[in-house]
Amino acid sequence: MADSNFIDYVKILCRSGKGGAGSRHYHRAKYIPKGGPDGGDGGRGGHIILKGNRNMWTLLPLRFTRHVFATDGQSGGENRSTGKDGEDRIIEVPVGTAVFDAETGQFLAEITEDGEEIKLLRGGKGGLGNWHFATSTNRAPRYAQPGQPAIEKAVILELKLLGDVGLVGFPNAGKSTLLSSLSAAKPKIADYPFTTMEPSLGIVNYRGDKSFVMADIPGIIEGASEGKGLGLRFLRHIERNAVLLFMVPADSDDIKKDYEVLLREVKEFNPELADKSRVLAITKSDLLDDELREALEAELPEGIPTVFISAVTGQGLTELKDLLWREINSEENQNNFTMTHRNLDVRHRVEEEDNFIFQQEEPDEDDFANFTDEDWEDEFWDEETTVNPD
Repeated sequence: MADSNFIDYVKILCRSGKGGAGSRHYHRAKYIPKGGPDGGDGGRGGHIILKGNRNMWTLLPLRFTRHVFATDGQSGGENRSTGKDGEDRIIEVPVGTAVFDAETGQFLAEITEDGEEIKLLRGGKGGLGNWHFATSTNRAPRYAQPGQPAIEKAVILELKLLGDVGLVGFPNAGKSTLLSSLSAAKPKIADYPFTTMEPSLGIVNYRGDKSFVMADIPGIIEGASEGKGLGLRFLRHIERNAVLLFMVPADSDDIKKDYEVLLREVKEFNPELADKSRVLAITKSDLLDDELREALEAELPEGIPTVFISAVTGQGLTELKDLLWREINSEENQNNFTMTHRNLDVRHRVEEEDNFIFQQEEPDEDDFANFTDEDWEDEFWDEETTVNPD
């Protein structure tokens, strides 16, 4: 994934601006010997703001902007003049981005619409100038409020694709082939496992001007919820889907068992995914004759709509689209569908992204055990240095 432009997980360090201090100035004029306090208020610090941008599809720009700092507010001035506010920093992210606290893993916010803005970190308020504290008994206060401090927080941004249908299956179950057959998407297709290395979206046309969005993720394997394979990193993308399409190939040794394994991995990743509508598609059905199909129908899991399809020959694709459209628009699905985010735990984090700020490789003490004074001088001082290192 290091060479891919699709980045769906990034950790950044944000800091809002601190508020400017209030002024302790006193009015001075030629013919006003006791002008009194006129110190102005300090300006507020800059905010850190997240903004949705529908033209973005990846978090790649933030991978090279790991520190986002707003500017501080300026101090107040004379004649009750207020200091300049700090400049806000607006972080543009793709629609579908969720924000988590990097320390605790707690879910903080999400961006679901283009142009939506969320104030992630609030800038510090500016302090009040001394003129606010003047009273009948204290006409010349020599104090003013300091500005509020800045807020610093490391956050994790996690992109989750927005799709109506999410494809779930083992590697080489035919997910990418189905997506390419039903839409104009062109995912990579090959005859070896884990061909799909990043999620893909496709728009499926349905009866006239209707359409729905289908999302393909890399194949998952048993134990994916514990960190095995690529599935764990991409299971987050099906959290936003209204319907989950489980895909099991017809040449599987046990279709029911494979479906139960896939369902268990999805539930262990996020238990609330079990409440989503589910459809089962038996792929590569062109390999079956009537007798084998009847035998498989008797062993299918109960309680889930099932359809036999072949993305190569087109068998069952119309029936599949009809079934998916009914599930997407069913009254039960519309009423029960809610977008829920599980808090991040150790298994759901990307180690190489998490360690970019806070962990630095310490030098091995053995590397310097045999260093002499001359070695140290050669290491840190060149011949042109005129300052005595001692």
